[in-house]
Amino acid sequence: MSSVKSLKPSKFRWTICLLLFLATTINYLDRQVLSLTWKDFIAPEFHWNNNDYGNITALFSIFYAVGMLFAGKFVDWMDTKKGFLWAIGIWSIGAVLHAFCGIATSGILTGNWAVGFHESKEIIGNVGSVSAVISTSVTLFIFARFVLAIGEAGNFPAAIKTTAEYFPKKDRAFSTSIWNAGATVGALAAPITIPFIAKSMGWEWAFIIIGALGFVWMGLWVFYYKKPHVHHKVNEHELTYINQDQDDLPNEDTSVPEKVFTFKECFSYRQTWAFAFGKFMTDGVWWFFLFWTPAYLSSVYQMDSTQSALPLFVLYMITLLSIIGGWLPKYFVEKKGMNAYTGRMKAMLIFAFFPLLALLAQPLGTITYWIPVLIIGIAGAAHQAWSANIFSTVGDMFPKKAIATITGIGGMAGGIGSFLINKSSGLLFDHSHKAWSTVNGVPLLEKYPEYINERLPEGFFQELEKSGAVVSDGINKGYMIIFSVCAVAYLIAWMVMKTLVPKYKVISK
Repeated sequence: MSSVKSLKPSKFRWTICLLLFLATTINYLDRQVLSLTWKDFIAPEFHWNNNDYGNITALFSIFYAVGMLFAGKFVDWMDTKKGFLWAIGIWSIGAVLHAFCGIATSGILTGNWAVGFHESKEIIGNVGSVSAVISTSVTLFIFARFVLAIGEAGNFPAAIKTTAEYFPKKDRAFSTSIWNAGATVGALAAPITIPFIAKSMGWEWAFIIIGALGFVWMGLWVFYYKKPHVHHKVNEHELTYINQDQDDLPNEDTSVPEKVFTFKECFSYRQTWAFAFGKFMTDGVWWFFLFWTPAYLSSVYQMDSTQSALPLFVLYMITLLSIIGGWLPKYFVEKKGMNAYTGRMKAMLIFAFFPLLALLAQPLGTITYWIPVLIIGIAGAAHQAWSANIFSTVGDMFPKKAIATITGIGGMAGGIGSFLINKSSGLLFDHSHKAWSTVNGVPLLEKYPEYINERLPEGFFQELEKSGAVVSDGINKGYMIIFSVCAVAYLIAWMVMKTLVPKYKVISK
């Protein structure tokens, strides 16, 4: 704390909130590079289909889930500053590793390692075994996603822990909604930057340039972050404001160590299960929209990654409305006299109704692609508003020392849910693309039975349409099924959470 006592409270906590916002923005930029480059740039080079991409994203979700479980304990053990540095350093390395998967594929299959990005493409194009190219490249991308996931898993536990250190309970949802908006801003910036970098410089440079941003952030974190009670930019009045919740006062008696919660203890609380179930049901919805919307616009509306840049920009611009996710529970607490948990749950119930609009995305999408874009944007905004509040329920009910661990448990549950929706989406879209499509009113596989157990050739539907055939793509029905699941997930999650924890109850130290 500064030795110069100021009558006016400092506001350094918002500088820390800005750093969390930047970290989350970089987190989502790194995560989005693959989804915006695979369809137009990577899939043609390595012969991927929806299932290959679904496997990569699904396994990323599992890696992220396991990483979240241990990231929380790791951040609690290393503490906030070092834990965050380790997390963003690892995920930045993982992001850059993607760029070298083509060279590695070339080296493994042909022994040509000392080549550039362009040369590796030519070498891979001359490999006779397509299956070898697919399996090798998918495996290498899975490894790169593994490194990325392990690092990215640390972002939210560390950010939630930092928020609990720098903000009182009544402000945590609002501050969380601000830095959590970094997910939206990252997703917003991605479609107007990444496809154009990939198109002008090669998809590899998109991974390298975006990945390098994390190393810049690390320098800012080292320079700015300290605990609030020892930070010279936090004066006495701001520190008093931060510590207004008496149960959150720092332990001044260093001879009495603060209790560390074991996994077994954490799982003994209904509050943990409520948070975990809420994350399990809803995280996959956001990840589906994040990973599959570019492919949706490509498959259903035949847009390439540069053509879909504007719709995706508009979509994620709409999700910035999620900032209300922090304001609404604060309104319920300050104006309606509710406790933090009750106000948060009431706000979350309101947000849970908006994703129901996703039921209309496909039926109304036949009018114009802007309708599903607007609907997905609204559903995404509702998710981010929901997310800011479900994260804050942890700080409402658990002591600071357990927050990162509980957040990690919830993140693991969310990752498992994300694995299920990404894996099933890839399988469903490939299945519906073949089994539910028709050519001149005849089922595709009835007309071309040789493809029952084989992949469809690249550009197969386009060639049929050029020949004058009328093609109805069954993948539209596949997207309708997944949109329906996404629509009802939040209401189910809310009902179970409310059943498990009907009233506000703090876990004592």
